[in-house]
Amino acid sequence: MADRVLIRNGYVLTMDDQLGDIPNGDVLIEGDTIVQVGRGLAATDAEVIDATGKIVLPGFIDTHRHTWETAIRGCAPDATLEDYFIEVLDTFAPLYRPEDVYASNLAGALECLNAGITTLVDWSHINNTPEHPDAAIQGLKDAGIRAVYAYGPPNTSLQACWFSSTIVTPREDVERVRKTYFNSDQGLLTMALATRGPGFCTDEVVRAEWEMARDLALPITIHVGMGRLAGRWQMVAWLNRLGLLYPDTTYIHCCHFTDEEWQLVAQSQGKISIAPQVEMQMGHGWPPFLKAMQYGLRPSLSIDVVTTVPGDMFTEMRCAFACERARLHEAAWDEPNPVSKDVLTARDILKMATINGAHVVLQEDRIGSLTPGKKADVIVIDAGSVNLAPMIDAVAAVVLGADVSNVETVLVNGRFVKRDGKLLADWERARRLVEASRDYLLEARERKRAEQVQA
Repeated sequence: MADRVLIRNGYVLTMDDQLGDIPNGDVLIEGDTIVQVGRGLAATDAEVIDATGKIVLPGFIDTHRHTWETAIRGCAPDATLEDYFIEVLDTFAPLYRPEDVYASNLAGALECLNAGITTLVDWSHINNTPEHPDAAIQGLKDAGIRAVYAYGPPNTSLQACWFSSTIVTPREDVERVRKTYFNSDQGLLTMALATRGPGFCTDEVVRAEWEMARDLALPITIHVGMGRLAGRWQMVAWLNRLGLLYPDTTYIHCCHFTDEEWQLVAQSQGKISIAPQVEMQMGHGWPPFLKAMQYGLRPSLSIDVVTTVPGDMFTEMRCAFACERARLHEAAWDEPNPVSKDVLTARDILKMATINGAHVVLQEDRIGSLTPGKKADVIVIDAGSVNLAPMIDAVAAVVLGADVSNVETVLVNGRFVKRDGKLLADWERARRLVEASRDYLLEARERKRAEQVQA
């Protein structure tokens, strides 16, 4: 980590409403902290990064990804949500060894950093043994990403672990992980509890897991209102009947909420994570961005699963923008002035990928904007690239034009993790490990299928 870094003369998108956008702007970093943002900053002893013709902005925040699935990337390209439960959770998940989780989390976190995602919520529902969470956390740590490790349930079989399951995520191991790795909630890695919720498990299990989270001071993250099955359960109303609505709960997908449920989430100050590419592709339902905003909520973006969709935020931003526009155009087909109000703008989308994400992961005081005093999670995008030049609107360039190849520089907590368009980590090692896991898992799947045929 350089003691001082000055990013000079870039188009600075601070994502701070008070500071706004700063053309020809500078960002001064000392240690792990942003100390000044403005023009013409002086720092004679700082390492200078020339950002002329480039866009400087806070790192993207992915509020929900099953990172352990990196080793089986692209295994379910045509899957619906129902297919996913069979093809991934019931087939591959029981086969995962701790080393496969480590390789996936290491490679998956490096994929995030390469794409400008500096903060990740790792929704880790692969804790089949106590060694599995240890491996997952080590993978995140070795990658150098900022992450919320969301300890999830085991996935030893679909029938046992999902759909009215009586299996409680093991409290003794959650406590062990909390005490061993997360004594502080201020570090680069923090912890949450990833729960299945009502419908997926019995009320007794739901209550036990919520009580566990409260006792250990862990925020909760849960999938709700998705697809034909869970979309009919009214899980938020169910949680309300159980008295389990809290402001530190993140609700993922939310495609089939009733108005009552939106009101309940708003009243309880819950948080929203939406994964538009997966939701459109796998049949969860329409991504409910505007609906969430109409209730005063601040939705964030997430990738979900690389078994079926790309792992970068650029894809999600474009999908979010197009989905809401398509839905509104269709609804306004017979109106005289279609899409004249209540539309998402490109800036709205960029907020979801940055400052809203910080709000959802409960770290808005630390990350999400280039505000003096916040941690130095910063990315630089080359706006002179063949797919972006000439630039007219920096926000449009990021949201609607850029891709991973344009991410030139990435800092996390003031430390360079990507420079001159190249990851500084040992990607070749990570690639070898995750490819070895892929090979093992594919072979194990074939053995499993052969045994099932013989039986």
